[in-house]
Amino acid sequence: MQDIIEGFIRFQREVFPQQIALFKRLSTAQSPSTLFVTCSDSRVVPELLTQAEPGALFVIRNAGNIVPSYGPEPGGVSATVEYAVAVLGVRDIVICGHSDCGAMTAITSRKNLDHLPAVASWLRYSDAAKAINESRTHSSDAECLDAMVKENVVAQLANIRTHPSVAVGLANKNLQLHGWIFDIESGSMLALDGRTGNFLPLVDNPDIYAV
Repeated sequence: MQDIIEGFIRFQREVFPQQIALFKRLSTAQSPSTLFVTCSDSRVVPELLTQAEPGALFVIRNAGNIVPSYGPEPGGVSATVEYAVAVLGVRDIVICGHSDCGAMTAITSRKNLDHLPAVASWLRYSDAAKAINESRTHSSDAECLDAMVKENVVAQLANIRTHPSVAVGLANKNLQLHGWIFDIESGSMLALDGRTGNFLPLVDNPDIYAV
């Protein structure tokens, strides 16, 4: 905790003074361009990965970068999606998975989660991805996990389309969806190509089609 406190002190003394104008502008309003949905994993930092300044990203973080399908009892994720799209007017939504994901590892390894009932319930929102991944053959546990991470991003993109605000934005061509996967070891990012359904290196395909 002391490291965190000292970090804030450095921010206030060294970083904030250089960005006073930015924070003054942000003190009364925000207009982020992108809703960024990613995992709670401490190794995945959206603002660092995208080099985005404060105010650029509206971020949702949870175990497994999951977006439940819209339902009669929408929770915090649904409310945040609705606010980002309908009120803030974001133009893009990124769902970003990552390598070595603990949530996806628990699914692929069939880990007993009886002692974690809330986690087990939450991960059921990845059942479609799980079913698809289990229907295919994988040469190793690592390949199975990598495939599950990809299928989960695809599944969550399908889930978010069921949200009314997102459906309206897509229908009116005011919104685009993107699926990304961050590799922690290499620092690389894969992006889902809306034309082919394949994940391609983002650095080589900066104009990749949205999904």
